[in-house]
Amino acid sequence: MPDGLVGRLPVDEQVAALRSTLARNELLMEVLSRAAALDLPGWYLTAGCLFQTVWNVVTGRPPGEGIKDYDLFYFDDSDLGWDAENEVIQAADQVFGGLPAVVEIRNEARVHLWYPERFGVPCEPYTSTEAAIDSFAATTCCLGVRVENGRWRVYAPHGLADVFNLVVRPNPVLAPRGVYEAKTRRWCEQWPELTVLPWPAP
Repeated sequence: MPDGLVGRLPVDEQVAALRSTLARNELLMEVLSRAAALDLPGWYLTAGCLFQTVWNVVTGRPPGEGIKDYDLFYFDDSDLGWDAENEVIQAADQVFGGLPAVVEIRNEARVHLWYPERFGVPCEPYTSTEAAIDSFAATTCCLGVRVENGRWRVYAPHGLADVFNLVVRPNPVLAPRGVYEAKTRRWCEQWPELTVLPWPAP
């Protein structure tokens, strides 16, 4: 079936198509495997490395083309200090050492501590990694995967149809309009086939 029709499949078949598509990015699969070995609480590989792999495959590009980094989120509210998160980052540097990939690790329990200064809007503390994924600037980005005991867990609160259909839809729940528009401009330079829906009027 052509990739563009995947969004019309039943949800379970869309998930199977997602797994098959992501498997074509060998580097992503290696990051996913090593991430599982870290066994971080509530972890997901998320955001660009996932939906951009799909965009590449759908448009006939090499699966890893244009992917700048691999975002690994986890949630641990037992210690909100920077030192605790930094220990995880340093441990991960060893796990992902030697891979030709930048793996960005963030404890989503700490986001509210730095988000307002960076983006200029308040951020309520997240209660889970899923809640953090829910707040991405585009619904198309709201996607996370992890592997537990050999079983895939896929979190996609807005489904997968837009991802496979190359549609970018705004998600105005946290990130400012400027963040969405900056991201979409950058993406369209790399993937001009995208259909970008406008930020909703006030």
